[in-house]
Amino acid sequence: MPRVVLDEDVKPLSEFRTNVTSCIHQVRNTKRPLVITQHGKSAAVLLDVSEYEGIVRRMEILEDIRVAEQQLAEGRGVPHRTALKEVLARVKR
Repeated sequence: MPRVVLDEDVKPLSEFRTNVTSCIHQVRNTKRPLVITQHGKSAAVLLDVSEYEGIVRRMEILEDIRVAEQQLAEGRGVPHRTALKEVLARVKR
């Protein structure tokens, strides 16, 4: 995901309300998030749907890696040959 460009991608809530359609077009076209502020503080982030899905997908993969590393550390790993045999047996069914 492209990084936020501070002078373009940070909008006060009042400006966002007035220009919702153009803000959505901006997010879709640039693929950059739009930070919405309220009373001078960050309040929300508007993301393009495909960028959001990509973030969720990466988070799921990272969580799978974390769980696998934890299982390996606990000695619950399976040797490669065993895993390969199990996978091939499932595919042949």
